[in-house]
Amino acid sequence: MIATFGSTSSGTAIQKVTGREILDSRGNPTVEVDVVLASGAVGRAAVPSGASTGAHEAAELRDGDRKRYGGKGVLHAVANVNGEIAGRLICMSALEQEAVDAALITLDGTPNKSRLGANAILGASLAVAKAAASAVGLPLYRYLGGPSARTLPVPMCNILNGGKHAIDSTDFQEFMVMPVGASSFAEGIRWGAEVYQALKKVLHDAGYSVNVGDEGGFAPSLATNAAALEYILKAIELAGYRPGDQIAIALDPATTELYHDGAYHLEKEGRTLSSEQMVDFWADWCDQYPIVSIEDGLAEDDWAGWQALTARIGNRVQLVGDDLLVTNTERLARGIHDRAANSILIKLNQIGTLSETSAAIAMANRANWTAVVSHRSGETEDTTIADLAVAMNAGQLQALMGLSLRPRTPTMGIRWKLTLSVRSLRVDWFQLMSLANRPATGQYVKRSSNTKMG
Repeated sequence: MIATFGSTSSGTAIQKVTGREILDSRGNPTVEVDVVLASGAVGRAAVPSGASTGAHEAAELRDGDRKRYGGKGVLHAVANVNGEIAGRLICMSALEQEAVDAALITLDGTPNKSRLGANAILGASLAVAKAAASAVGLPLYRYLGGPSARTLPVPMCNILNGGKHAIDSTDFQEFMVMPVGASSFAEGIRWGAEVYQALKKVLHDAGYSVNVGDEGGFAPSLATNAAALEYILKAIELAGYRPGDQIAIALDPATTELYHDGAYHLEKEGRTLSSEQMVDFWADWCDQYPIVSIEDGLAEDDWAGWQALTARIGNRVQLVGDDLLVTNTERLARGIHDRAANSILIKLNQIGTLSETSAAIAMANRANWTAVVSHRSGETEDTTIADLAVAMNAGQLQALMGLSLRPRTPTMGIRWKLTLSVRSLRVDWFQLMSLANRPATGQYVKRSSNTKMG
Protein backbone atom coordinates (compact mmCIF):
# COMPACT_ATOMS: atom_id res chain seq x y z
CA MET A 1 0.00 0.00 0.00
CA ILE A 2 1.14 3.54 -0.73
CA ALA A 3 1.28 5.79 2.31
CA THR A 4 -0.72 9.01 2.19
CA PHE A 5 -0.34 12.24 4.12
CA GLY A 6 -2.68 15.07 4.80
CA SER A 7 -6.31 15.29 3.76
CA THR A 8 -8.00 16.03 0.50
CA SER A 9 -8.37 19.74 -0.13
CA SER A 10 -9.05 21.99 -3.07
CA GLY A 11 -5.33 22.75 -3.18
CA THR A 12 -4.50 19.17 -4.10
CA ALA A 13 -7.02 18.96 -6.93
CA ILE A 14 -5.44 18.21 -10.29
CA GLN A 15 -5.75 21.32 -12.41
CA LYS A 16 -3.67 20.59 -15.49
CA VAL A 17 -2.10 17.53 -17.17
CA THR A 18 0.38 18.05 -20.00
CA GLY A 19 2.21 15.42 -22.02
CA ARG A 20 5.11 15.90 -24.39
CA GLU A 21 7.50 13.83 -26.48
CA ILE A 22 11.14 13.78 -25.35
CA LEU A 23 14.16 11.60 -26.17
CA ASP A 24 15.53 8.87 -23.93
CA SER A 25 19.17 7.89 -23.47
CA ARG A 26 19.18 5.82 -26.67
CA GLY A 27 17.80 8.68 -28.73
CA ASN A 28 14.32 7.16 -28.96
CA PRO A 29 11.15 9.13 -28.22
CA THR A 30 9.39 8.67 -24.90
CA VAL A 31 6.64 10.35 -22.90
CA GLU A 32 7.07 13.06 -20.28
CA VAL A 33 4.09 14.30 -18.25
CA ASP A 34 3.57 17.38 -16.07
CA VAL A 35 0.77 17.54 -13.52
CA VAL A 36 -0.13 20.87 -11.93
CA LEU A 37 -2.32 21.10 -8.83
CA ALA A 38 -4.61 23.91 -7.76
CA SER A 39 -2.04 24.93 -5.16
CA GLY A 40 0.57 25.38 -7.88
CA ALA A 41 2.48 22.23 -6.93
CA VAL A 42 3.97 20.50 -9.97
CA GLY A 43 4.99 16.92 -10.64
CA ARG A 44 6.99 15.84 -13.67
CA ALA A 45 7.67 12.26 -14.74
CA ALA A 46 9.44 10.70 -17.73
CA VAL A 47 8.88 7.11 -18.81
CA PRO A 48 11.72 4.67 -19.63
CA SER A 49 11.66 1.95 -22.28
CA GLY A 50 13.27 -1.47 -22.58
CA ALA A 51 15.18 -3.11 -25.46
CA SER A 52 14.52 -6.71 -24.46
CA THR A 53 10.90 -6.70 -23.35
CA GLY A 54 8.80 -9.54 -22.04
CA ALA A 55 5.78 -10.69 -24.03
CA HIS A 56 3.57 -10.23 -20.97
CA GLU A 57 4.49 -6.60 -20.24
CA ALA A 58 2.00 -3.76 -20.43
CA ALA A 59 2.01 -2.34 -23.95
CA GLU A 60 3.69 0.95 -24.71
CA LEU A 61 2.07 2.88 -27.55
CA ARG A 62 4.27 3.79 -30.52
CA ASP A 63 3.11 5.72 -33.58
CA GLY A 64 4.34 3.27 -36.21
CA ASP A 65 5.10 6.06 -38.71
CA ARG A 66 8.35 4.87 -40.34
CA LYS A 67 9.01 8.37 -41.65
CA ARG A 68 9.36 9.67 -38.11
CA TYR A 69 11.86 8.21 -35.63
CA GLY A 70 11.66 4.92 -37.53
CA GLY A 71 8.13 4.36 -36.29
CA LYS A 72 9.04 4.85 -32.62
CA GLY A 73 7.39 8.22 -32.12
CA VAL A 74 4.95 8.64 -29.22
CA LEU A 75 2.72 11.45 -30.44
CA HIS A 76 -0.38 9.27 -30.13
CA ALA A 77 0.49 8.48 -26.51
CA VAL A 78 1.10 12.18 -25.85
CA ALA A 79 -2.25 13.01 -27.44
CA ASN A 80 -3.90 10.52 -25.10
CA VAL A 81 -2.28 12.25 -22.13
CA ASN A 82 -3.42 15.67 -23.27
CA GLY A 83 -6.88 14.42 -24.21
CA GLU A 84 -8.63 11.52 -22.48
CA ILE A 85 -6.25 11.18 -19.55
CA ALA A 86 -6.24 14.88 -18.72
CA GLY A 87 -10.02 15.00 -19.03
CA ARG A 88 -10.43 12.15 -16.57
CA LEU A 89 -7.90 13.31 -13.98
CA ILE A 90 -8.68 17.02 -13.77
CA CYS A 91 -10.45 17.81 -10.48
CA MET A 92 -9.40 14.49 -8.90
CA SER A 93 -7.31 14.72 -5.72
CA ALA A 94 -3.63 13.97 -6.27
CA LEU A 95 -3.53 12.54 -2.74
CA GLU A 96 -5.74 9.63 -3.82
CA GLN A 97 -3.13 7.71 -5.79
CA GLU A 98 -4.98 4.41 -5.86
CA ALA A 99 -8.16 6.11 -7.08
CA VAL A 100 -6.18 7.95 -9.75
CA ASP A 101 -4.56 4.73 -10.97
CA ALA A 102 -7.86 2.84 -10.91
CA ALA A 103 -9.42 5.60 -13.01
CA LEU A 104 -6.59 5.33 -15.54
CA ILE A 105 -6.93 1.55 -15.77
CA THR A 106 -10.70 1.77 -16.24
CA LEU A 107 -10.35 4.54 -18.80
CA ASP A 108 -7.98 2.41 -20.88
CA GLY A 109 -10.22 -0.64 -20.65
CA THR A 110 -7.74 -3.24 -21.96
CA PRO A 111 -5.86 -5.97 -20.05
CA ASN A 112 -2.43 -4.60 -21.03
CA LYS A 113 -3.08 -0.85 -21.33
CA SER A 114 -2.70 -1.04 -25.09
CA ARG A 115 -5.43 1.46 -25.99
CA LEU A 116 -4.04 4.54 -24.27
CA GLY A 117 -0.53 3.14 -23.91
CA ALA A 118 1.25 2.07 -20.74
CA ASN A 119 3.77 4.84 -21.43
CA ALA A 120 1.01 7.46 -21.34
CA ILE A 121 -0.67 5.96 -18.27
CA LEU A 122 2.55 5.54 -16.29
CA GLY A 123 3.70 9.07 -17.02
CA ALA A 124 0.43 10.41 -15.61
CA SER A 125 0.49 8.07 -12.60
CA LEU A 126 4.01 9.07 -11.57
CA ALA A 127 3.50 12.77 -12.22
CA VAL A 128 0.43 12.76 -9.96
CA ALA A 129 2.44 11.17 -7.14
CA LYS A 130 5.24 13.69 -7.55
CA ALA A 131 2.81 16.60 -7.53
CA ALA A 132 1.16 15.25 -4.38
CA ALA A 133 4.52 14.86 -2.64
CA SER A 134 5.41 18.42 -3.56
CA ALA A 135 2.05 19.68 -2.30
CA VAL A 136 2.54 18.18 1.16
CA GLY A 137 6.20 19.19 1.33
CA LEU A 138 7.70 15.70 1.44
CA PRO A 139 10.36 13.96 -0.62
CA LEU A 140 8.80 11.33 -2.85
CA TYR A 141 10.25 8.36 -0.94
CA ARG A 142 8.69 9.62 2.30
CA TYR A 143 5.35 10.44 0.69
CA LEU A 144 5.11 6.95 -0.81
CA GLY A 145 6.57 4.96 2.05
CA GLY A 146 5.68 6.95 5.14
CA PRO A 147 7.77 6.61 8.30
CA SER A 148 8.64 2.99 7.49
CA ALA A 149 10.74 4.04 4.49
CA ARG A 150 14.09 3.61 6.19
CA THR A 151 16.24 1.24 4.13
CA LEU A 152 18.70 2.18 1.42
CA PRO A 153 19.28 -0.36 -1.35
CA VAL A 154 22.40 -2.24 -2.35
CA PRO A 155 23.40 -0.91 -5.78
CA MET A 156 23.64 -3.47 -8.58
CA CYS A 157 26.11 -1.84 -10.96
CA ASN A 158 25.92 -2.82 -14.61
CA ILE A 159 29.49 -2.83 -15.93
CA LEU A 160 29.51 -5.17 -18.96
CA ASN A 161 26.80 -5.37 -21.63
CA GLY A 162 25.89 -8.03 -24.17
CA GLY A 163 22.83 -9.52 -25.84
CA LYS A 164 20.39 -6.94 -27.19
CA HIS A 165 22.25 -4.18 -25.36
CA ALA A 166 25.50 -4.52 -27.31
CA ILE A 167 26.38 -5.68 -30.82
CA ASP A 168 28.81 -8.63 -31.09
CA SER A 169 29.52 -8.85 -27.37
CA THR A 170 28.39 -11.74 -25.14
CA ASP A 171 25.24 -13.83 -25.45
CA PHE A 172 24.20 -12.70 -22.00
CA GLN A 173 22.83 -9.21 -21.55
CA GLU A 174 24.09 -7.80 -18.24
CA PHE A 175 27.03 -8.49 -15.95
CA MET A 176 26.77 -6.55 -12.69
CA VAL A 177 28.78 -6.11 -9.52
CA MET A 178 27.23 -5.78 -6.06
CA PRO A 179 29.35 -4.08 -3.35
CA VAL A 180 28.05 -6.41 -0.63
CA GLY A 181 30.83 -5.57 1.82
CA ALA A 182 30.55 -1.77 1.68
CA SER A 183 29.45 0.10 4.80
CA SER A 184 27.24 2.70 3.10
CA PHE A 185 25.40 3.36 -0.13
CA ALA A 186 27.90 6.08 -1.04
CA GLU A 187 30.80 3.71 -0.45
CA GLY A 188 29.05 1.03 -2.48
CA ILE A 189 28.71 3.38 -5.44
CA ARG A 190 32.39 4.31 -5.13
CA TRP A 191 33.41 0.67 -5.13
CA GLY A 192 31.29 0.02 -8.21
CA ALA A 193 32.77 3.01 -10.03
CA GLU A 194 36.30 1.92 -9.16
CA VAL A 195 35.67 -1.59 -10.49
CA TYR A 196 34.14 -0.07 -13.63
CA GLN A 197 37.28 1.97 -14.26
CA ALA A 198 39.48 -1.02 -13.46
CA LEU A 199 37.53 -3.13 -15.97
CA LYS A 200 38.18 -0.50 -18.62
CA LYS A 201 41.91 -0.87 -18.04
CA VAL A 202 41.78 -4.67 -17.93
CA LEU A 203 39.90 -4.84 -21.23
CA HIS A 204 42.09 -2.23 -22.89
CA ASP A 205 45.28 -3.98 -21.81
CA ALA A 206 43.90 -7.25 -23.21
CA GLY A 207 43.37 -5.59 -26.59
CA TYR A 208 39.60 -5.18 -26.46
CA SER A 209 37.52 -2.17 -27.40
CA VAL A 210 36.20 -0.16 -24.47
CA ASN A 211 33.13 1.08 -26.31
CA VAL A 212 29.94 0.84 -24.29
CA GLY A 213 26.53 -0.75 -24.82
CA ASP A 214 23.02 0.59 -24.33
CA GLU A 215 23.33 0.48 -20.55
CA GLY A 216 26.74 2.11 -20.23
CA GLY A 217 28.66 -1.10 -19.54
CA PHE A 218 31.61 -2.09 -21.69
CA ALA A 219 30.81 -4.21 -24.74
CA PRO A 220 33.90 -6.20 -25.76
CA SER A 221 33.71 -8.92 -28.40
CA LEU A 222 34.66 -11.88 -26.19
CA ALA A 223 35.16 -15.45 -27.36
CA THR A 224 33.10 -16.94 -24.53
CA ASN A 225 30.54 -15.78 -22.00
CA ALA A 226 32.71 -17.00 -19.12
CA ALA A 227 35.47 -14.66 -20.28
CA ALA A 228 33.31 -11.76 -19.12
CA LEU A 229 33.34 -13.14 -15.58
CA GLU A 230 37.10 -13.72 -15.67
CA TYR A 231 37.77 -10.12 -16.70
CA ILE A 232 35.37 -8.81 -14.07
CA LEU A 233 37.15 -10.83 -11.37
CA LYS A 234 40.46 -9.34 -12.53
CA ALA A 235 38.94 -5.86 -12.39
CA ILE A 236 37.63 -6.40 -8.86
CA GLU A 237 41.09 -7.45 -7.71
CA LEU A 238 42.81 -4.64 -9.62
CA ALA A 239 40.53 -2.16 -7.84
CA GLY A 240 41.74 -3.59 -4.53
CA TYR A 241 38.70 -5.62 -3.49
CA ARG A 242 38.08 -9.27 -2.67
CA PRO A 243 35.70 -11.05 -5.08
CA GLY A 244 32.78 -12.59 -3.24
CA ASP A 245 33.66 -11.20 0.16
CA GLN A 246 33.51 -7.50 -0.70
CA ILE A 247 32.12 -7.46 -4.22
CA ALA A 248 29.87 -10.18 -5.65
CA ILE A 249 28.53 -10.73 -9.16
CA ALA A 250 24.94 -10.50 -10.40
CA LEU A 251 23.77 -11.54 -13.86
CA ASP A 252 20.92 -10.81 -16.24
CA PRO A 253 21.41 -13.21 -19.14
CA ALA A 254 17.96 -12.33 -20.57
CA THR A 255 17.56 -15.89 -21.81
CA THR A 256 14.13 -15.26 -23.33
CA GLU A 257 16.07 -13.61 -26.16
CA LEU A 258 18.12 -16.81 -26.58
CA TYR A 259 15.18 -19.24 -26.50
CA HIS A 260 13.61 -20.52 -29.70
CA ASP A 261 12.58 -23.86 -31.14
CA GLY A 262 12.43 -25.31 -27.64
CA ALA A 263 16.08 -24.70 -26.75
CA TYR A 264 18.56 -22.05 -25.58
CA HIS A 265 21.02 -20.97 -28.28
CA LEU A 266 24.38 -19.57 -27.13
CA GLU A 267 25.51 -18.40 -30.54
CA LYS A 268 28.75 -16.90 -29.26
CA GLU A 269 29.89 -20.36 -28.21
CA GLY A 270 28.03 -22.38 -30.84
CA ARG A 271 26.06 -24.27 -28.18
CA THR A 272 22.43 -25.31 -27.95
CA LEU A 273 21.13 -26.24 -24.50
CA SER A 274 17.92 -27.80 -23.29
CA SER A 275 16.13 -26.39 -20.26
CA GLU A 276 17.70 -29.09 -18.08
CA GLN A 277 21.17 -28.30 -19.46
CA MET A 278 20.61 -24.60 -18.83
CA VAL A 279 19.89 -25.38 -15.17
CA ASP A 280 23.14 -27.37 -15.02
CA PHE A 281 24.95 -24.47 -16.69
CA TRP A 282 23.90 -21.99 -14.01
CA ALA A 283 24.62 -24.41 -11.18
CA ASP A 284 28.15 -24.91 -12.54
CA TRP A 285 28.74 -21.16 -12.85
CA CYS A 286 27.55 -20.57 -9.30
CA ASP A 287 30.01 -23.22 -8.10
CA GLN A 288 32.88 -21.54 -9.94
CA TYR A 289 32.18 -17.84 -9.48
CA PRO A 290 30.94 -15.54 -6.65
CA ILE A 291 27.47 -15.15 -8.18
CA VAL A 292 24.70 -14.15 -5.78
CA SER A 293 21.91 -13.21 -8.19
CA ILE A 294 20.68 -14.42 -11.59
CA GLU A 295 17.86 -12.61 -13.37
CA ASP A 296 15.95 -14.34 -16.17
CA GLY A 297 18.14 -17.42 -16.07
CA LEU A 298 15.40 -19.18 -18.04
CA ALA A 299 12.84 -17.98 -20.58
CA GLU A 300 9.64 -16.15 -19.74
CA ASP A 301 7.32 -19.15 -20.16
CA ASP A 302 9.69 -21.96 -19.18
CA TRP A 303 7.90 -22.50 -15.88
CA ALA A 304 9.17 -26.06 -15.46
CA GLY A 305 12.73 -24.88 -16.00
CA TRP A 306 12.30 -22.13 -13.44
CA GLN A 307 11.00 -24.64 -10.91
CA ALA A 308 13.98 -26.91 -11.54
CA LEU A 309 16.46 -24.03 -11.24
CA THR A 310 14.87 -22.81 -8.00
CA ALA A 311 14.95 -26.31 -6.52
CA ARG A 312 18.59 -26.68 -7.58
CA ILE A 313 20.20 -23.42 -6.41
CA GLY A 314 17.40 -21.26 -4.97
CA ASN A 315 18.63 -21.85 -1.42
CA ARG A 316 21.91 -20.05 -2.14
CA VAL A 317 21.31 -17.73 -5.09
CA GLN A 318 18.73 -15.02 -5.69
CA LEU A 319 16.73 -16.01 -8.78
CA VAL A 320 15.00 -12.93 -10.15
CA GLY A 321 11.97 -13.08 -12.42
CA ASP A 322 11.86 -10.22 -14.90
CA ASP A 323 10.31 -11.40 -18.18
CA LEU A 324 8.80 -14.27 -16.19
CA LEU A 325 6.85 -12.01 -13.81
CA VAL A 326 6.77 -8.54 -15.47
CA THR A 327 5.85 -6.76 -12.21
CA ASN A 328 2.44 -8.42 -12.52
CA THR A 329 0.69 -9.76 -9.41
CA GLU A 330 -1.09 -12.53 -11.34
CA ARG A 331 2.15 -13.95 -12.70
CA LEU A 332 3.87 -13.34 -9.36
CA ALA A 333 1.17 -15.32 -7.56
CA ARG A 334 1.83 -18.25 -9.89
CA GLY A 335 5.58 -17.96 -9.33
CA ILE A 336 5.12 -18.03 -5.57
CA HIS A 337 2.73 -20.99 -5.75
CA ASP A 338 4.91 -22.97 -8.18
CA ARG A 339 8.17 -22.06 -6.43
CA ALA A 340 9.53 -20.68 -9.66
CA ALA A 341 12.10 -17.98 -8.73
CA ASN A 342 12.51 -16.37 -5.31
CA SER A 343 12.71 -12.70 -6.26
CA ILE A 344 10.90 -10.27 -8.53
CA LEU A 345 12.36 -7.52 -10.67
CA ILE A 346 10.35 -4.32 -10.40
CA LYS A 347 10.05 -2.17 -13.50
CA LEU A 348 7.43 0.55 -13.38
CA ASN A 349 6.69 0.50 -17.09
CA GLN A 350 6.12 -3.27 -17.17
CA ILE A 351 2.80 -2.84 -15.36
CA GLY A 352 2.03 0.84 -15.95
CA THR A 353 0.89 2.40 -12.66
CA LEU A 354 2.46 3.18 -9.32
CA SER A 355 -0.29 1.41 -7.36
CA GLU A 356 0.10 -1.86 -9.26
CA THR A 357 3.87 -1.68 -8.81
CA SER A 358 3.43 -1.19 -5.07
CA ALA A 359 1.06 -4.16 -4.93
CA ALA A 360 3.64 -6.41 -6.60
CA ILE A 361 6.31 -5.45 -4.08
CA ALA A 362 3.90 -6.01 -1.17
CA MET A 363 2.97 -9.46 -2.49
CA ALA A 364 6.64 -10.40 -2.82
CA ASN A 365 7.33 -9.23 0.72
CA ARG A 366 4.49 -11.34 2.11
CA ALA A 367 5.98 -14.41 0.43
CA ASN A 368 9.43 -13.60 1.87
CA TRP A 369 10.72 -12.95 -1.62
CA THR A 370 13.16 -10.15 -2.39
CA ALA A 371 12.33 -7.29 -4.75
CA VAL A 372 14.86 -5.59 -7.02
CA VAL A 373 13.87 -2.17 -8.34
CA SER A 374 15.28 -1.67 -11.82
CA HIS A 375 15.99 0.82 -14.58
CA ARG A 376 15.38 0.15 -18.29
CA SER A 377 17.94 0.34 -21.07
CA GLY A 378 16.21 3.39 -22.55
CA GLU A 379 16.41 5.71 -19.54
CA THR A 380 15.69 9.31 -18.66
CA GLU A 381 16.79 11.62 -15.87
CA ASP A 382 13.71 10.69 -13.86
CA THR A 383 14.84 9.26 -10.51
CA THR A 384 11.55 7.75 -9.32
CA ILE A 385 13.10 4.28 -9.08
CA ALA A 386 15.49 5.49 -6.38
CA ASP A 387 12.62 6.88 -4.31
CA LEU A 388 10.58 3.73 -4.91
CA ALA A 389 13.41 1.46 -3.73
CA VAL A 390 13.60 3.36 -0.43
CA ALA A 391 9.85 3.86 -0.05
CA MET A 392 9.18 0.13 -0.33
CA ASN A 393 12.35 -0.98 1.49
CA ALA A 394 13.17 -3.02 -1.59
CA GLY A 395 16.77 -3.55 -0.56
CA GLN A 396 18.30 -3.60 -4.04
CA LEU A 397 18.50 -1.09 -6.88
CA GLN A 398 19.64 -2.16 -10.33
CA ALA A 399 20.96 0.82 -12.19
CA LEU A 400 23.58 2.09 -14.57
CA MET A 401 27.19 2.45 -13.56
CA GLY A 402 28.64 3.67 -16.82
CA LEU A 403 28.45 7.01 -18.52
CA SER A 404 27.07 6.76 -22.02
CA LEU A 405 27.15 10.00 -23.94
CA ARG A 406 26.33 10.32 -27.61
CA PRO A 407 28.53 13.21 -28.76
CA ARG A 408 27.14 15.54 -31.38
CA THR A 409 23.66 14.03 -31.16
CA PRO A 410 20.50 15.60 -29.73
CA THR A 411 20.32 13.09 -26.89
CA MET A 412 23.63 13.41 -25.05
CA GLY A 413 22.01 10.90 -22.74
CA ILE A 414 23.69 10.78 -19.35
CA ARG A 415 23.28 7.21 -18.15
CA TRP A 416 24.67 7.51 -14.61
CA LYS A 417 21.41 6.62 -12.90
CA LEU A 418 23.13 5.82 -9.60
CA THR A 419 24.56 9.33 -9.44
CA LEU A 420 21.12 10.75 -10.13
CA SER A 421 19.81 8.46 -7.40
CA VAL A 422 22.26 9.90 -4.90
CA ARG A 423 21.09 13.39 -5.78
CA SER A 424 17.46 12.34 -5.48
CA LEU A 425 17.87 10.68 -2.10
CA ARG A 426 19.97 13.43 -0.51
CA VAL A 427 23.66 12.77 -0.18
CA ASP A 428 23.85 13.60 3.55
CA TRP A 429 22.04 10.35 4.43
CA PHE A 430 24.68 8.14 2.97
CA GLN A 431 27.31 8.89 5.58
CA LEU A 432 24.90 7.57 8.22
CA MET A 433 23.68 4.45 6.49
CA SER A 434 24.69 0.84 6.08
CA LEU A 435 23.85 -1.14 3.00
CA ALA A 436 20.61 -3.05 3.13
CA ASN A 437 22.02 -6.40 2.01
CA ARG A 438 25.36 -8.01 2.80
CA PRO A 439 25.31 -11.54 1.41
CA ALA A 440 28.36 -13.76 1.62
CA THR A 441 29.63 -15.46 -1.52
CA GLY A 442 27.00 -17.68 -3.11
CA GLN A 443 24.42 -17.06 -0.42
CA TYR A 444 20.82 -16.08 -1.09
CA VAL A 445 20.48 -12.30 -1.03
CA LYS A 446 18.12 -11.26 1.78
CA ARG A 447 16.90 -7.93 3.02
CA SER A 448 18.15 -6.74 6.38
CA SER A 449 15.69 -5.03 8.70
CA ASN A 450 18.44 -3.32 10.68
CA THR A 451 19.73 -1.08 7.90
CA LYS A 452 17.83 2.05 8.80
CA MET A 453 17.91 5.78 8.41
CA GLY A 454 17.90 8.15 11.30
